[in-house]
Amino acid sequence: MPFLCAVVSFLALFAPAAPTRDGEARISMDVKDAPVVDVVRLLAEVGGFQVVFDPGIDCKLTLKLNDVTWPAALDVSLKSCGLGRDEEGGILRIASLKRLTEERAAERKFREEKEASAPRRVTTYRLSYARAQEMAPIVKRLLSPRGEVIYDQRTNTLFVID
Repeated sequence: MPFLCAVVSFLALFAPAAPTRDGEARISMDVKDAPVVDVVRLLAEVGGFQVVFDPGIDCKLTLKLNDVTWPAALDVSLKSCGLGRDEEGGILRIASLKRLTEERAAERKFREEKEASAPRRVTTYRLSYARAQEMAPIVKRLLSPRGEVIYDQRTNTLFVID
């Protein structure tokens, strides 16, 4: 395996990355049964990004790429192995698509629960040129799902709770 890494590094040295019009470096690679970790590390060198791999990533790739941008090579390599990427703080994290999907779902659920448990505010609006009874359904559409509008017809006042 060390020989394979040396071949990948050798190819990277003699197939210099030339920037394109959009500023992305291009790369040519020809490897057989290379570990995806080594391929992504090579792309990290070319692309100038930092990378962290989740434990247990084990996939071998055979690639023959000519003059492609490093992001395209990275996406194809990851997709071929059922992996995905997540960027946080300028560091690229490589993990299985299943794990990334589960983490995103958990984050979304946490965010929704946090919003649902936040205290609600009551704001009153005393209307002069419109009827509170007619304005209540219009204002209700502008609120979050847990918001509500109550009106007092006698004083022509809207109570907005959100």
